[in-house]
Amino acid sequence: MPTAPSTRWGRELDPQRVLAEYPRPQLVRDSYLNLNGWWDYAITPAAAAPAGYDGQILVPFSPEAPLSGVGRQLQPEERLTYHRRLTLPDGFTPQDGRVLLHFGAVDQTCTVTLNEVVVGHNVGGYHPFTCDLTDALRPGENTLLVEVRDLSDGHDHATGKQRLRRGGIWYTAQSGIWQTVWAEAVPRVYVDHVDLVPHLEDGSVEVCVHASGGAAEPAPRVYVVVRAEGEVIARARLAAGSRASIGLDAVRPWTPEDPFLYDVEVSLGQDRVRSYFGMRSFGVGPDDRGVPRLLLNGRPYFQAGVLDQGYWPDGLMTAPSDAAIVHDIATMRRLGFTMLRKHVKVEPLRWYHHCDRLGMLVWQDLVNGGRRYRTAAVTWPGSLPIRLDDTRHRDWLGRPDDDSRAVFREEMRRTVRHLRNVASLAVWVPFNEGWGQFDACAVTDELRALDPTRPVDHASGWHDQGGGDLRSLHVYRRRFRMPRRGDDDRAVVLSEYGGRMLSVEGDVFEEGPTFGYGSEETPAQLTDWFVQLHEQQLLPAVRLGLSAAVYTQLSDVEGELNGLLTYDRELLKVSPDAVRATLDRLRSEEHA
Repeated sequence: MPTAPSTRWGRELDPQRVLAEYPRPQLVRDSYLNLNGWWDYAITPAAAAPAGYDGQILVPFSPEAPLSGVGRQLQPEERLTYHRRLTLPDGFTPQDGRVLLHFGAVDQTCTVTLNEVVVGHNVGGYHPFTCDLTDALRPGENTLLVEVRDLSDGHDHATGKQRLRRGGIWYTAQSGIWQTVWAEAVPRVYVDHVDLVPHLEDGSVEVCVHASGGAAEPAPRVYVVVRAEGEVIARARLAAGSRASIGLDAVRPWTPEDPFLYDVEVSLGQDRVRSYFGMRSFGVGPDDRGVPRLLLNGRPYFQAGVLDQGYWPDGLMTAPSDAAIVHDIATMRRLGFTMLRKHVKVEPLRWYHHCDRLGMLVWQDLVNGGRRYRTAAVTWPGSLPIRLDDTRHRDWLGRPDDDSRAVFREEMRRTVRHLRNVASLAVWVPFNEGWGQFDACAVTDELRALDPTRPVDHASGWHDQGGGDLRSLHVYRRRFRMPRRGDDDRAVVLSEYGGRMLSVEGDVFEEGPTFGYGSEETPAQLTDWFVQLHEQQLLPAVRLGLSAAVYTQLSDVEGELNGLLTYDRELLKVSPDAVRATLDRLRSEEHA
């Protein structure tokens, strides 16, 4: 593995308190046992059980990440086995209660065993899953095993930017546990999840509380309390599994400028959980001149965004600390950006929580997967007028058969259920630049059925099928001009642009080829280029109807050196004052 630059948070990491914050702010219980830290590990041929262990790995960092202490790439024909002893604290489990083991994400397929009893299995590297340990638990010390296989890229399941042969816009593949592992104790009947859907137009929030074990007769009663700044403003009683509308007085809308959140308490028998929501609405509609615009709370709102890959030099897809996550979001806010496009990755829930509370809109990409993409189909359209009909299921875009397409649909359903309560999530992006794209219009219909509250960018970049809510363009190395609107009632967005490189001495991932869309020599030159690009090309476009723009990108990643920040996040490559003034003009131009 190459020697990567470290981050200040990685250098300060305490192995006894690794990402120790409560990992699920959207559904909080007082019961919490963090299981991050040192585990035993072994890498063996896939068919062979380990005879012993190779050493220790720092969970939740993947073995490929420097912070894991391993520094080895798991291959598709290998198995990664984790082992640790588990002893629950005295009084942890309530009488007649259950003990749940949660994994934030494990890449890509895993089986979980406690005391030689299989307690869970999961397929897919970007979603949380839970194992019920209760029936396999013993008093005192228990033995926990997690066995992992990762076929990585070129297969049906989501892989995002991971590649075994990295380079250019593709990054180091990672494997195994890469989000927090934790346990909690719950009553026999407990809250499984809560749906919170704000309806700003009538000042209400729709609530549905799902109990463990599915439907019961009669359905258990649920009590809901809503607070604003600590004061109770609404109460409701409903049956588990049913939907209820709770009216709110004097609603305070959520915006990036005022990211106000309401607190929620839910009681179900002996179970108590806490959550929150923001009162906002997203959509597309005409402005005063009849031009389609992205709407926030019913009004046109220009979204100035940044492409956010979510990679770190020492943790790969795992941020080295909660403070590191906050740093990225807060820095982009300080520059004047109001949106992050989370690029083909699903982050830990704390990342979305910080966007909710700090006031940063999120465009959420579904994570691409599928088999090998043809260069002519996914790269050439960036400079040539190529548009493929994605209802013709050839292998050019990596989804040639029904089974592969079914994998994507199931991962889409899991992603929407996982993130639907995120207050800041403003747009879904199912496909990017043709990677694994198929039936984009039909997929958009399915996505809208799962979540009708948010616009859909059905095909970001190219291979536009005429569907979704946005006409979504990627423009690099050439001048951006607004397309003719004709009878298209979708909002126009520049969903990727910029990408100018600036290499900084001492922040090099490894010697070798670098990637970007043109280059500058100094921070002053990069700042001047940024300002001129926006003044000469984007400002006129906003007047003509451009509704959002997503700059590439938040930070350098490995050999891709086109970030606003260096890979270690130590140097901001542009003048913050100049960037903020430019973006302020961009946002105000929509209302000029």
